[in-house]
Amino acid sequence: MQTREPAIEIGPHGMPMENAVRAWRQCGRLWHLDDLVAGADALLGGRRPLATIDELEAEVALMGDVRRGILRHALALVRPGVRSPKETHLRLLLVRGGLPEPEVNADIFSARGDFVAEIDLAFPAWRVAAEYDGRVHAEDPRQFARDADRWAAIRDAGWDHIRILNHHLRDGGGSAVAMVRGALIRAGWRPGL
Repeated sequence: MQTREPAIEIGPHGMPMENAVRAWRQCGRLWHLDDLVAGADALLGGRRPLATIDELEAEVALMGDVRRGILRHALALVRPGVRSPKETHLRLLLVRGGLPEPEVNADIFSARGDFVAEIDLAFPAWRVAAEYDGRVHAEDPRQFARDADRWAAIRDAGWDHIRILNHHLRDGGGSAVAMVRGALIRAGWRPGL
């Protein structure tokens, strides 16, 4: 229950909207944990973040948590810099699948030090790159060609590039976890070490 004045802000196109931090906390009563994490990641990301982790934590401290502490649990899983909800869901899936926590949106460079690509989820110690590929550019032949050149450049820089498509996330995402686990094991990672 809201016990304070509303925090209405003017959003895009002059439309009134609820303060993003308050709206995220209110979603805690309805959303699943992973969606709360993805929502918080979105608030913290982009060129002009809508919130800081301190603001989200302060909102929960001031107004209280819900559903046995789901908001604090979500905040412990938030990682600034995530670019999409699918990245968040994939990261959580991989970690729950027993894999090491990947770096979020890490830069890859060539042996000469030239920038190659920004990777959704990177395991630098093993030079494994995992990315969710929504194929939003598949209909544009020029963009698809740029993407294919990027994939080759990542491999040429010595990284094993694992592209996760939507069908790999179905039925609990076991296929996605297996693909990334396989790449990590090929690179020398061992579970439990």
